[in-house]
Amino acid sequence: MTPTLDQRFADAMGAALGPDFPSDIALAVSGGGDSMAMLTLAHNWTHVWGVRLHVVTVDHGLRPEAAEEARMVAQTCAELGWPHSTLRWNWDGQGNLMDAARRARLSLIGGWRGDIRDVLMAHTADDMAETFLMRLARGAGVEGLSAMQPVREVFEPGETWPMRLIRPCLDMRREELRHYLRVLKGTWADDPSNEDDSYDRVRARKLIARLEAEGDLSGLSLSGPDLTGAAKRMARAGEALRARALQVWNEIAVATPPERAGDLLFDQSAFQSIERDTQLRLLSAALQFVSGAEYRPREAPLEALLDRLLGGGGGTLHGCELRIERGWVAIFREYEAVRETVCPATQGALWDGRWRLCLDADQYAGEGTELRALGDDGWAQRDRTAPPPVPYHAARSAPALFDGARLVACDAVALSGSAAPVFELCRSGRKRLSFAAFLQSGPQTG
Repeated sequence: MTPTLDQRFADAMGAALGPDFPSDIALAVSGGGDSMAMLTLAHNWTHVWGVRLHVVTVDHGLRPEAAEEARMVAQTCAELGWPHSTLRWNWDGQGNLMDAARRARLSLIGGWRGDIRDVLMAHTADDMAETFLMRLARGAGVEGLSAMQPVREVFEPGETWPMRLIRPCLDMRREELRHYLRVLKGTWADDPSNEDDSYDRVRARKLIARLEAEGDLSGLSLSGPDLTGAAKRMARAGEALRARALQVWNEIAVATPPERAGDLLFDQSAFQSIERDTQLRLLSAALQFVSGAEYRPREAPLEALLDRLLGGGGGTLHGCELRIERGWVAIFREYEAVRETVCPATQGALWDGRWRLCLDADQYAGEGTELRALGDDGWAQRDRTAPPPVPYHAARSAPALFDGARLVACDAVALSGSAAPVFELCRSGRKRLSFAAFLQSGPQTG
């Protein structure tokens, strides 16, 4: 007997959060069919488990109908007895709209959630299939083609603990969720942009529909479930490949001194002897780790950088620079990526999303002081009687404390009377994972 949608939802929630469920869970509900079905499923699920729901809708200000859709969600929540909030965002016109909207949505929800750790998102099996097809067209490798994860941690700047995105509908198809709502006489809104062929996802959705129809006629099946299955197999392969990369890293890593805590060093000759896929995997993860970027670099420039590295050269990518140092490969922050990054030197301030003053360093902070990259002006103020603990090319991008033009403190250079460490490496307000732990946890795939 096929399990009901309610049972499948309960099983997914148990796998993600059980057996000790939190007292409160948040739901991101846009008003579309997927998220409204998730809201109804979660509401029915709480009758058994007694969890309190908190619902949020993000109005991106991109469509005039969005405000009315938010009101529809609020009304449904009122009928079900759950609190609802609407968060609004206005695009500044910079960068890719869809990516900016996604980042803004996560940031707004992260600020709204308070002490709630878990936020439910209504991604479906169809979303997974569409993402697989879009990334396949972009030439993605195993990681890029891997399935969305049912549980994903997201770190937002200033947060003291991560937000966990829970996706309990990943094994459900879009039409199943709408059928569930129709049977229960639920309401939802159809976003007209879901038919706009200017979006990659819409074109992928329509292509999958054509492939499924063609399979019905020719017997050669390539359906949404086929693509979803491939994404899941890629995710399993990714686990094995990550284990191999971690094994290799433990063999080739060079211990970094405290003043180079933000850099990675590994043995050049040992790296050259390993298989190419593991080389690419280590290089990609290292670039993401050092830069603090949310996603991996693209495959084509990554391959080109690896070829230069294997030839004894270096280069820049993903906000990082690579150089050969005495038989080591050194990966550190690219100076141009942080040259304009400045923040006030207040206690707890996070510079470049990765660095903050140590708790015992507020003796340095005061009015007019700021955190910025060491740069050439800071390098010129080092104590020249002592050898610099970090070479010039890597020290320039190191975090430094300035009082106007005067360098006050920097771990990457020797200063008369200074004490290290002045900075600690963090991840969005938390102490940062080691690179080995980062490798083991795996890159984000959506």
